Amino acid sequence: MDERMQDTLGNLVSRSARRNGSAAALLENGRSMSYAELEKDSNRFAQYLLSNGLQPGDKVAMLSPNSMEFMVACFGILKAGMVWVPINAMLSPTEVAYIVQHAEARLLVADAQLAAHPAWNAALPSLGLPLLRCAGGTDSGDGTLAHAIATQTATPPALEIDENALALIMYTSGTTGNPKGAMHSHRSVMAAVMSNAVTVSIVPQDVLSAILPLFHCAQFSMAAAGLACGAAISIARAFEPAAALATLARDRVTLVAALPAMYGAMLVHPSRAEHDLSTLRLAIYAMAPMAPGLLRRLMLEFCPRFALGSGQTEMFPMTVYFPPEQQHRSGNCWGQATPVNDTAVMDADGRLLGPGAVGEIVHRGPNAMLGYFKDPAATAAARRFGWHHTGDLGMWDEDGYLHFKGRLKDMIKTGGENVPAIRVEEALLGHPAVAVAAVVGLPHQEWIEAVTAFVCLKPGQAADAGALQEHCRSTLAGFEIPKHIAIVEALPMTSTGKIQKHVLRAKHQALYAG
Repeated sequence: MDERMQDTLGNLVSRSARRNGSAAALLENGRSMSYAELEKDSNRFAQYLLSNGLQPGDKVAMLSPNSMEFMVACFGILKAGMVWVPINAMLSPTEVAYIVQHAEARLLVADAQLAAHPAWNAALPSLGLPLLRCAGGTDSGDGTLAHAIATQTATPPALEIDENALALIMYTSGTTGNPKGAMHSHRSVMAAVMSNAVTVSIVPQDVLSAILPLFHCAQFSMAAAGLACGAAISIARAFEPAAALATLARDRVTLVAALPAMYGAMLVHPSRAEHDLSTLRLAIYAMAPMAPGLLRRLMLEFCPRFALGSGQTEMFPMTVYFPPEQQHRSGNCWGQATPVNDTAVMDADGRLLGPGAVGEIVHRGPNAMLGYFKDPAATAAARRFGWHHTGDLGMWDEDGYLHFKGRLKDMIKTGGENVPAIRVEEALLGHPAVAVAAVVGLPHQEWIEAVTAFVCLKPGQAADAGALQEHCRSTLAGFEIPKHIAIVEALPMTSTGKIQKHVLRAKHQALYAG
């Protein structure tokens, strides 16, 4: 085996361990794991898998929030030539069962605390899979990851792994229904990882946060980029504003990635002044637009440099990057393509569009998925005209910057007019009392679809539907103003902060009946 010829995810850790094995790779709640330790433990887990009846190419599912052990297990699976199937730890047992069965998993690695919860304690045995508990701290009892690797050799498996081989199946977040399994090779993920490292200029002295879930493509790709460069990864099991602030300060984090709502929660938390965040050099926001007022305040009080990173499970992120020096641009600007991929705007007939024309955002590059697992029809639909179709609407401006214009399915057809939902959402977010807004089209006898808004207000703020409609009149055409605005306590969300509009549509289908 010539390891130098392998550009695989497992070797990402091995190379950094060879350069400086004593450097900290992972930090978690006061614990530290060096690159040498991560290399040895992931090798041991790979050896355990191969010595217990599993073969290269087998699928190993993981159900776990963030932890050091998560990373050990993940890289062990990849070093064994097996297929990593990370599962959203916030899904229900029914949803997990669907993914495990659809992916044809042979083993489930589950977080020990999650597995001990009464609901999961009853549900996990019914999956019909061998179970290995991913336990933190000193728990090394039978059936745990620590026990499994205790007697294994720390040498890497003698395997030749093709960089084009299937490395992982990552299931989409389900904003439009049942999740699909996006298949990625070692090469496609490595392409994104190295592009990210270049885009945000990661150096060994950096400490990157892992506040977002590692089972999601965005956080995993950034953490892997940090590990490839020899930086440290500061791991948080889950997001809680006070704990996140304390972790950023304690671990002297230099690069943080989070959702806009997370930044907002940390900004207003009473304990923020107690924590020194001066080491932060870059804060990346993703997956949701940032209200201009919030962004300005964050740049003054939290971190002076903010950037937007965008991508998809199908095109390993980042695909588009909006750098700090361009944050003054308005209009929901997403920036420009990252070094790894091409980005274009395309019409329905496959023609690429120039500045000022709205069409579907499409990408191509080595970070593209191999396809959807067991779904050739969906794969073919996503690859029309030789580009990956995102389902997002975009427009180039005259300076070559991409502006997000909403989802294709978020184009509401009302009374013969097309209304981009994001345009209405931006108008609502401009009201000082509005924290979150989701706009959908609902069936209406007269209008075909009626523009309908669901709004969460900021704590301590007040506004009624009439006031919000009147606010919208200053920026929206009459047909764009919501016919109905519901003030709600919360919106249905995925674990990565995406609003599940299909849930809103299904729940309120009969809103205008009669």
